[in-house]
Amino acid sequence: MVLHDALPLIPFPASVIRGEGSVPVTSVRIEGEADTAALLRSELSARLGAGAVTADGDTRILLGIGPGPVRTEGYLLEASDEGIRITGHDAAGLFHGTRTLLQLLHRDDAGWSVPRVRIDDAPRFAYRGVMLDVARHFFSVADVQRFIDRAAALKFNHLHLHLTDDQGWRIEIDAWPQLTGAGAGGDATGGPGGFYTKDDYRAIVAYAAARHVTVVPEIDLPGHTHAIGLGYPDLVEQPAITEANIAEAAALHQPLPVHGEQYSAWGVGHSSVRIHEERTYELIRDVLDELAALTPGPYLHIGGDECLGTSAADFALFFERAGRLAADTGKTPVAWHEAGVVDGLPAGMIGQYWGSAVPQGDHAAHARRFVERGGALVLSPSDRAYLDMKPRADHPHGLAWAGIVPLRTAYDWDPAQVIPDVPAEAILGIEAPLWTESVSTLAEADGLVFPRIAAQAEIGWSPATGPERSWASFRTRVAQSIPAWEASGIAVDRAALDDDAEPAPNADPAATSTTASEENA
Repeated sequence: MVLHDALPLIPFPASVIRGEGSVPVTSVRIEGEADTAALLRSELSARLGAGAVTADGDTRILLGIGPGPVRTEGYLLEASDEGIRITGHDAAGLFHGTRTLLQLLHRDDAGWSVPRVRIDDAPRFAYRGVMLDVARHFFSVADVQRFIDRAAALKFNHLHLHLTDDQGWRIEIDAWPQLTGAGAGGDATGGPGGFYTKDDYRAIVAYAAARHVTVVPEIDLPGHTHAIGLGYPDLVEQPAITEANIAEAAALHQPLPVHGEQYSAWGVGHSSVRIHEERTYELIRDVLDELAALTPGPYLHIGGDECLGTSAADFALFFERAGRLAADTGKTPVAWHEAGVVDGLPAGMIGQYWGSAVPQGDHAAHARRFVERGGALVLSPSDRAYLDMKPRADHPHGLAWAGIVPLRTAYDWDPAQVIPDVPAEAILGIEAPLWTESVSTLAEADGLVFPRIAAQAEIGWSPATGPERSWASFRTRVAQSIPAWEASGIAVDRAALDDDAEPAPNADPAATSTTASEENA
């Protein structure tokens, strides 16, 4: 037996042993666990061609859940002369094994085959997420489902949907119909906007669940709430416009926010719900209750970032109540790390860190507070994991407030090393956000996401050390993977491979402080 020899696998598995030669898959039959088998039949038929997957195919693919893999989401894949067997520790592990099989599949002069190989694999972190901002620019159900496919192929298991922001409210709420009736009719650049009906949202959740992806909905509070004021102006304060807002709007040739009017720009920090108005909490209770009822997953994200016009006392007052309302739904609340400053948050609340890979100011202290209260952290360092940061200065999309983030820089961080004095077991996982001020189509999103999403996939799944956990190996495997990505309809930024420079230094502290020029939700 020989080792893996640069198999094009992303994220790279925990253990790979490769044999000599390949197993043909030109004609296959798939047996075993029904749901995974049905999905794999469809995918292999699309890849291999009509008639290649039959009840009496030459190569047997056996799918099952049983003894062997010993960790949650783990799997064992064996390709030999006897065929291909994938055994999952659980249903998710079995599904992940089929993603590896699809990556192994290749065609040469002899036809389609996979290498003879034995892979024993399981993830490093339980939470491996991507985020799609559908508030700044709205994405159809079909496009969200395509985004789920892209993420699931790389073994991500959470989709964080940023459903509300200053530019639009994107989820139907029966008790407050004007949230979408008035608040969904625009976007960050003057487009038509849109929103998801409850049936639309259910379709997204079901599609994700079939691919072992958990949807994490976010209602951003108490800031990023200008759109609420389009339908319910009495519940939102007048915009708190700063000199920084004015300067940024002038530099970008964008309008300043006007209370009760659609905001088609992307300045931040100017909006807030009315924190001392009791009816505000009636709205929040109804919104969170309805959204929780639609969401089978355990998490409910309630924002908490960039409340620049809100006093510390008012922020604490609000977030204590909002946190309790979220917890009362039966879900585990999640908030951006700024909310860690509040003393009265529910025990066990999850913090999402978006500061730089080397924390600046009090960002790390705020993040640690979640752990001290029995919660955990999801890490999304903006100068490493934010997929909307430009990969190079001349890229046509993306922003750069956290710095330019080339592929190598995106690959160069370890979640266990970001927040000092936090035990490894308190790191729930990682998330790669895509904010959409500068993108309005899936193709534009792809150009920012691929291939850097692959770096975050490997950071979230693969062991921290190993012979293939290196920039040189990763870059080779990305290059090998690009043709398959493009064949599936993904608009890959091939130029990302041209930059082989050393990782960029961490963003300047001034760039990661809270200013109106930031893009974070």
